[in-house]
Amino acid sequence: MIPVRSAFNILNHRPPALPLFLIRYSSSSTNNLLRSAMETYSKDNKEAKKDEQQQQREACDNGACDISSNQSNKVADDILPHILNLYASRASPQDFEIYAPDASFEDPLMCARGVKQIKSAFYSLSKVFSESKIVEYTLQENILPHGTREILIDNKQYYKFMGKNIDMISLIKLYVENGKVIRHEDCWDKKPLWNKETSKVPLVGKLVEMAKRGSMFATHAMMRFGKDPTT
Repeated sequence: MIPVRSAFNILNHRPPALPLFLIRYSSSSTNNLLRSAMETYSKDNKEAKKDEQQQQREACDNGACDISSNQSNKVADDILPHILNLYASRASPQDFEIYAPDASFEDPLMCARGVKQIKSAFYSLSKVFSESKIVEYTLQENILPHGTREILIDNKQYYKFMGKNIDMISLIKLYVENGKVIRHEDCWDKKPLWNKETSKVPLVGKLVEMAKRGSMFATHAMMRFGKDPTT
């Protein structure tokens, strides 16, 4: 394609003796060439975008598909600040608005069901640790079948317990529907959680889940059943 500036230079520096009809013909031909090239580029660009969207749609239909990290308005961008507050022991009631009313939270120690129990789980951090926070993380957001979004937070957590520093690797999994978290998993050392659904021995998985529920009820009672702290 002839650059527009080059075309204009050709027209502005044409020989003065060139007949007028040739000048008009040359100008018309150049404009037509530019117009044709731009139309071809526009058509090819639209086709490329259409093919890319079709490929992404097919990938989502067949399973999980990754959302590009530079895509704006991601669900993760809205949820992440609240997650960081929860793990930093500075949670406010507004931070728990990311959860659906019947959401669940599970880690290797406890299993919470409903927002009030989730509040107790995170409000208790400041009672056990003098300091806690997520110090490093990377994000990945996927679209699962039926529109559920999966947010994976590969992270490193820091805790201070009785003067001792504790560093822990974790994989946080958030499952989001209609903009609300319905399931929150914290997999320490990136290992799968043990419960009756994941254990190879159902009885062992059930006992582990019962122990988690017992730990949750004790924590829930200690934290006044998810009551928000007064400021």
